[in-house]
Amino acid sequence: MSITLKGLAALAACTVFAATASAQSAWDIIGPSPLVAIENEPPPKLIVDPPLAEQLAKGLVFIQYRTDNLRVVPVFGKGALDVSPRIGHVHVTVDDAPWHFVDASGETVIVVGLMPGPHKVLFELADPTHRVIDSTTVSFDVPQRMNPRRGRLSLMAS
Repeated sequence: MSITLKGLAALAACTVFAATASAQSAWDIIGPSPLVAIENEPPPKLIVDPPLAEQLAKGLVFIQYRTDNLRVVPVFGKGALDVSPRIGHVHVTVDDAPWHFVDASGETVIVVGLMPGPHKVLFELADPTHRVIDSTTVSFDVPQRMNPRRGRLSLMAS
């Protein structure tokens, strides 16, 4: 009899857990609909992680980022300033270069070919007219690597 009661109690607990888990709405998971304007949007924010360690050990720089309260999309110009929810893109500058490239994919940024040593990458969250809203700099060291064919240090990341 006690096994039956334990089984029923376990079944009841699972049912309650499943009902709670399925009670999460789409809003809870993905946020507001991109088809409806948002009144008084909170300010956009840029979150940038350090380079992925496993790739950096190979001399490759993979940097993941995300945004809060702004969708990264390839839409530009003054007319796009009125879009809600807010849209924009990211400017990426490597080692204080006098130029930057634009990322409008929202995907991991990849930089290759950096010499071993210290580097920094500036991420700037920008509106559709390229006005910078938020920024973050990531600093890191590209390690020297052993050349497996020659048993010596490689001067270049490959």
